[in-house]
Amino acid sequence: MKKQICIIGSGTTGLHLAYALKEEFDVTVIHSSSPDEIRNGRVMSTQVHFGSTITRENRFNMPKWEDNDPIRSIHITIGDQKLFVGLLDEPALSVDQRLYFSHCMKDLESKGVSFRLLKVDKEELERVIDKFDLVIDCTGKSGPLLPFPIEEELSPFQVPQRKCIVGYFVGIKPNNPVGVSVTVLPEVGEMFEIPAITEHGPVTILFIMAIPGRDLDLFKGIKHANEFTDQIKSVTHKYFPDIHERIDKKGFALSDDQGFLQVAINPVIRKPYVTFKNKLVIGCGDSVFLNDPITGQGCNLSSYCAEQLYESLIQYKHSRWDTQLGETYWNRTKPFVKEVTEWTNAMTQALPQHVVQTLLEGAQDQTKADKVAQWFADPSRAHEAFFQKAST
Repeated sequence: MKKQICIIGSGTTGLHLAYALKEEFDVTVIHSSSPDEIRNGRVMSTQVHFGSTITRENRFNMPKWEDNDPIRSIHITIGDQKLFVGLLDEPALSVDQRLYFSHCMKDLESKGVSFRLLKVDKEELERVIDKFDLVIDCTGKSGPLLPFPIEEELSPFQVPQRKCIVGYFVGIKPNNPVGVSVTVLPEVGEMFEIPAITEHGPVTILFIMAIPGRDLDLFKGIKHANEFTDQIKSVTHKYFPDIHERIDKKGFALSDDQGFLQVAINPVIRKPYVTFKNKLVIGCGDSVFLNDPITGQGCNLSSYCAEQLYESLIQYKHSRWDTQLGETYWNRTKPFVKEVTEWTNAMTQALPQHVVQTLLEGAQDQTKADKVAQWFADPSRAHEAFFQKAST
């Protein structure tokens, strides 16, 4: 008889796990919003599936997304100076999570995964833990459901380091070559421009990361789509002229009335397992490994940790699921979690001088520019550039 696993949450992590585990285990996913509610709701985040994430999606036979013009580059600008365009080793992809999640949920259900529409409170959580062999908390930014211990060394911040302002827009001429554009305004914030696929067709995501109280922190109290769009026009005109010049003044608009979001995230890393009523409960993804989105590693990290949890569960498939399994999973994930988190935390602060020098060298050397682009696809390289070079 197959062991029974309950995944609470149907975001990137929960869906990756459901695809990975469904052949070996009896999988149930508990979610708080139906596929139609997700599909017709507000955008939830930004997202870039870099090459390693796409490889894992293919490994677990997840749906493929056709994009005739995938993301192949990273454009780097500091202040008003465009430094370079670095080429990625493998193409990347961004798919609106409303479309991605709702499609995957329906696909999984058609393949035998059970779904329960339910908001889990404390009482319900106890019943779920009693019923299943293992509960995996994939509740994302709204979690966790249990007090997973905080890893203090990787959680230095007490308040959000950025205010995240996101809009999915039509009417912007894309960068050439197609890629993610990263603009850093020192001591002010950042702008990320991301080409993406949505149910409404191709869009450009404009993602402002404003340092609280500084010049880009201009969206407080804005609640309506037209108001949000007007403010984006004003901000790009003043702070991001390259983007503003590519805006079609008549055609520029949100992809839909729900295509914008404001949020502030306080990053925190937790040890991803606890025992509750003498049973192991595991956390995966943002519920335990919550990073600032400044380095675009949400999908990468969630996908990676889901794969490592899958490998751990397969290793212990015929063994008792206890703290030894939890520790094995944590040992598998911690090195990568540490690299991503330390790099991400460093990116929220003033860039180290040796990193600035590397970026300036990229403006003169395409090989170095390509290496910087690869930081986002392989954050271990970014961590090495930020910390190992600094120590030498």
